[in-house]
Amino acid sequence: MKAIKYFSFGIMSVLALSACSDQFLQDKKNYDDVTTEVYNYIEGANARLNDLYAWCLPQPGDLSTGTNYLSVSMGSADIASKSTEEYSGFSDFVDSEIELTTMSGTNGVPDYFMGTHNNIQNSVYGRIRNINDFIKGVSGSSLTDEQKNLMLGQAYFFRAWCYYNLVKWYGGIPIVTDVLDPVPENYTPRSTTRQTIEFILNDLDQSARMLAVKTMNGGWSGEDYGRVTTGTALALKGRVLLLWASPIFNRKNDESRWQSAYTQMHRELDSIRACGYGLYSTGSNVNGSDFAGQFLTSNQNPEAVFVTLHNNIAGEGLDNQRNNSWERAIRPANTGGSGKGASLALIELFPMADGKIADLSGLTDISQLGGRTYKDTYSKLERSQYKYDEFAPFMNRDPRFYRTFAFPGFRWAYQGNASERDAHNPDYNGGKDYVLWNYVWYTELNEAGDAFNGNSYGADNLLGSKQGVYVRKKSDDLDVNISPLYQYVAADTKGAAPFYSAAPLIELRYAEVLLNLAEAACGAGQLAEAVQLLQQIRARVGYTAENNYGLQANLSSDQAACMSAILYERQIEFAYEGKRFDDMRRWMLYDGGTQLPDGAPSTWQLTGWGGNTCTWLGFKQFNGQRRESMQFQTKLAYGVGGTTYDSDPLQKAGVVRPDGVDFRKADIQSQLADLETWYAANLSTNYRAGDGYDSQKNVKYITFRPKYYLLGIPYGAQTHNSQLPQTIGWQDYNNGGANGTFDPLAD
Repeated sequence: MKAIKYFSFGIMSVLALSACSDQFLQDKKNYDDVTTEVYNYIEGANARLNDLYAWCLPQPGDLSTGTNYLSVSMGSADIASKSTEEYSGFSDFVDSEIELTTMSGTNGVPDYFMGTHNNIQNSVYGRIRNINDFIKGVSGSSLTDEQKNLMLGQAYFFRAWCYYNLVKWYGGIPIVTDVLDPVPENYTPRSTTRQTIEFILNDLDQSARMLAVKTMNGGWSGEDYGRVTTGTALALKGRVLLLWASPIFNRKNDESRWQSAYTQMHRELDSIRACGYGLYSTGSNVNGSDFAGQFLTSNQNPEAVFVTLHNNIAGEGLDNQRNNSWERAIRPANTGGSGKGASLALIELFPMADGKIADLSGLTDISQLGGRTYKDTYSKLERSQYKYDEFAPFMNRDPRFYRTFAFPGFRWAYQGNASERDAHNPDYNGGKDYVLWNYVWYTELNEAGDAFNGNSYGADNLLGSKQGVYVRKKSDDLDVNISPLYQYVAADTKGAAPFYSAAPLIELRYAEVLLNLAEAACGAGQLAEAVQLLQQIRARVGYTAENNYGLQANLSSDQAACMSAILYERQIEFAYEGKRFDDMRRWMLYDGGTQLPDGAPSTWQLTGWGGNTCTWLGFKQFNGQRRESMQFQTKLAYGVGGTTYDSDPLQKAGVVRPDGVDFRKADIQSQLADLETWYAANLSTNYRAGDGYDSQKNVKYITFRPKYYLLGIPYGAQTHNSQLPQTIGWQDYNNGGANGTFDPLAD
């Protein structure tokens, strides 16, 4: 596949905010190992620009402690996604027994402010310094105006992207536009959040203007496909405008912010489309195949507004090696991966086949674990007429359900043969007919059904390396993509792991452009337009006008119901794409915005939306809830099994499995019905403790503290800059642990 080629010049940028030693300054005197002369040549300038791409594009790794490049979540079970309905298992943000701190010692708040201090390129402000150096160098070069605009337009976008990933966590931050040396005299104070937002918007407007001539006639092509465009800049601008209008920064619900966001986003939608962007559609959508296929198109994908391209070159640190590790992470262990287990919460919250949320009111409490506390959320949304079957949750679901989760008996084809690595792994015609059979059994009858006991073993050689329900979102399914972007190999010549995937990683999709506009339209009172945008998203999935695309009738007249429907659609459409945590923070869905951190002024009080966003939306606050897991175990009548691949009680009893559900066939209902019948005869649903519990098996509940909506400056960054003010609600290391004084909500 063709992709942007990235080269590293070993650019040694430094942190503009650090008060470093003279020795450090002397060691890094020649920051770039190149002179400004490099910018006078298109080849040199372009190589430096490609270096910015290499360091600034999102990566498929986890969001952890700030070491993941730009600190964005991409849908893994990381600290962000494990703070939402997507995964169970407490993250540090929601564990009731952990309180994050900005002081030294344990439980330090994640560092998304500076990143890795001893790795200049992995530092946020190190990358910003490189971008500023590039902007200064190209602006003063002898390149033509056309060449300058084309390069500067891309650089301004990435500077805005870096600052956006700071402001969403911290509010106002230091804005550095010069190439500064790391000395105390170059201290830069924190700007207000408004000033920071305006700076980002200005950079994005500059980017959009400079790239217009080149990219507003269909975007980049050939070797340059994947570069940012006018549409990329305007799409990110929409996200920033939406952040500024959201409750996290707009506690009074200033309607002018919503109106401004709506006006600009509505006006600029045509410019985004002119860059070649739109909803991905092949015209032959079958059971959500277009929804799945959008993540597997590497060239000229209209959905990919901001994308990181990859290849499947194997090696150890090769300059041209840029792989996507997502496929390896989600594939079951008997196909060479590790697998990601989905939370029961999201499984049950997904829409039914009519587009409505499932009616969970009739479900009984989960034995040993208490009630399903999320079953009465989204109370302003109509419930489905389809009955939710907890013993066969895959019956009658939204088409996206089958492209997001994998259950026992689902086809999940791939190219390769994992039996080459382990002879006990199933072959399934070289992966082309692979069916997931991840039901489990126990070795002791008294352990079966115990929500706290983990000693179960999975079929088809999964054994202890199994998941109850697998996440399959963004998978390179061979049934969808007949030209796979990866091929499983047992090991390459250097013994490396398999699944060097060339699947693109889409950070900002066109569907988000539409849903961002829908949210802004709703906030501005343009409910009819908001509904029309929702209908476009639903139409791509496969819903039709016959039932209003599965939407309830009052959305164009009830603003709260409309906004709730939009947030619900975002939760489903973007599941496991790393977007949910940002949405929950924007709308303060953990407590509705009713609590304040210590020392917060009265101006922090939420007065818009009736003083409680959760109540206004009909969303049950996430604090105080739990997320459990589910698995399917062999019925007790079949007895127990062993710990080896050949100890499956069903196989020992001669039970014949049905064919795997083939989603390529237009009519899947009969297949699913057959699978449901097989489940009823052979399997039972077993609920597992997903979130934590204490040593006495007393369950714990989600606790997201109000100070986490806007993070404090971490201890490491404070030690590097004694003048940097701390955020209200967090301890100031440089002031003896006193409460911070910086107000990110003040103008």
